[in-house]
Amino acid sequence: MATKTALHPRNQHKEGYDFVRLVAHTPELKAFTIDNPLGQTTIDFQDVSAVRMLNRALLKAHYDINFWDIPADYLCPPIPGRVDYIHYLADLLACGNNQEIPRGRNIKALDIGTGASLVYPITGQSEYGWHFTGVDIDPAAIKSAQQISELNKLQIDIRLQNTHENIFRGVIEPHDSFHITLCNPPFHASIEQANKGTQRKWRNLGKGQSKKLNFGGQSAELWCPGGEIKFIARMIEQSMEYANQCLWFTSLVSKKDNLRPLYKILGKAKVADFRVVEMAQGQKTSRFIAWTYVQKSQRSLSLSRARK
Repeated sequence: MATKTALHPRNQHKEGYDFVRLVAHTPELKAFTIDNPLGQTTIDFQDVSAVRMLNRALLKAHYDINFWDIPADYLCPPIPGRVDYIHYLADLLACGNNQEIPRGRNIKALDIGTGASLVYPITGQSEYGWHFTGVDIDPAAIKSAQQISELNKLQIDIRLQNTHENIFRGVIEPHDSFHITLCNPPFHASIEQANKGTQRKWRNLGKGQSKKLNFGGQSAELWCPGGEIKFIARMIEQSMEYANQCLWFTSLVSKKDNLRPLYKILGKAKVADFRVVEMAQGQKTSRFIAWTYVQKSQRSLSLSRARK
């Protein structure tokens, strides 16, 4: 397939999918492969089963995940784009570590909304050896994440968030310290908006009107009152309470127009620093916003302290 030059330089998928390697690791994928008009091997990305099998093969071949599955109708994440976020987070941490990417289980990462797929912890742990804590409000997602962790003999701390209005409250404990937090927030403000987004994606795929989407998604994964901007605003507000327990807070931001109001909210929170990191995957540009309450001169020291 065509080279994906826009992906992070350390992204294992920057040159596309090596189907020979993938099928060698997961022979079941062979039944889902097809040839595109150029004669290149691919899959039908409109086929739910094909997308899941591709993910299973990618995680096994590149990240040593021997078991991976998610319940029906849960979000099936595109692996290359998800792991790009991890690589850019590593670069962010390197800025406070003499430009050296910190590795190993002493580096603590908190994944807000880890989901049934557990995609960030399993890829991040494989790439950099970090210790992950995954949080979700959905008991079924928690059960799936625990199964993935246990069957792959991974040491990932998985916690249930019992209060939907809370993000950090109730899951960051007094003894916790994290180098980085990450989040892929719900995009939409209502179920109606989410459904419209689903129909639009299907039209772009040439499928007309359909109620399903190839990547699936439960309500909590797709929408929340006020949408993405309200979710991140609440995240910023609650982050103030944990300014001394987290070095960097981050979140994906799907809509560029949401950045300007978030800047104002960060200003009111009196953060020491914030930045926006852009990522590009193929024709799509995405980004995450990062903020910290630690002064630049103290970030290296803070990184050392959080390791202990």
